[in-house]
Amino acid sequence: MKLLLIRHGDPNYDIDSLTEKGWKEAALLAERMAKLKIRTFYVSPLGRAKDTASLTLQKMGRDAIELPWLREFHAPIPDFHTGAPRIPWDQLPQDWTVEPKYYDCVQWSETLPMLQGHVQTEAKRVWDGIDGILAEYGYVREGNTYRVTAPNEDTIAIFCHFGVTCVMLGHLLGISPMILWHNFCAAPTSVTSLITEERRKGIACFRMNAFGDTAHLYANGEPPAFAARFCETYDNSEQRHD
Repeated sequence: MKLLLIRHGDPNYDIDSLTEKGWKEAALLAERMAKLKIRTFYVSPLGRAKDTASLTLQKMGRDAIELPWLREFHAPIPDFHTGAPRIPWDQLPQDWTVEPKYYDCVQWSETLPMLQGHVQTEAKRVWDGIDGILAEYGYVREGNTYRVTAPNEDTIAIFCHFGVTCVMLGHLLGISPMILWHNFCAAPTSVTSLITEERRKGIACFRMNAFGDTAHLYANGEPPAFAARFCETYDNSEQRHD
């Protein structure tokens, strides 16, 4: 079985939609997706994800199942310095890397800021959500692997967001989302791919064979949007620092 986790196009957060560039990215993504055999499409309820998915769905004459838990991961934590509510990622390296728990696939959500932000509760909602989908296709979570009740080579596509994608990947691969949030880059409309491996009958795990793939942009001379990372050097005033 294959999973495609797709980030929305270059966002206009003010209107929860896409920029002009984002719509162009979504159109190129649709050309790519139309060549694939997708069994089911899922989409976040937020506008920027739905708008991105809309061009693929229109081109393929398909519909998507909207799932509330696919919205961007929403569990504000107190800022490490000011105490004001903020998203749990995009923290400064000197703040989060000094805490060993953030590198642990279980303990990452057990620090005081994460507990204050009810991150565990929201993360479990996401984990239960993706496990619920997989169970429908014959892959039932047991411990850190999946019991295979109906092996298949189907592909499902999920249009969503960077933050929630990292929470799903952390669960599927046994990696702290803090590492994924802060050290991996998934540009707008990028495609992250996972595939099952059932090396012994009835026991499967997931292997990620691509992260943040933007081949559809490069093939058409469209540079990826910058809305996925921070300044390459401190002196670069044209790239965001915070």
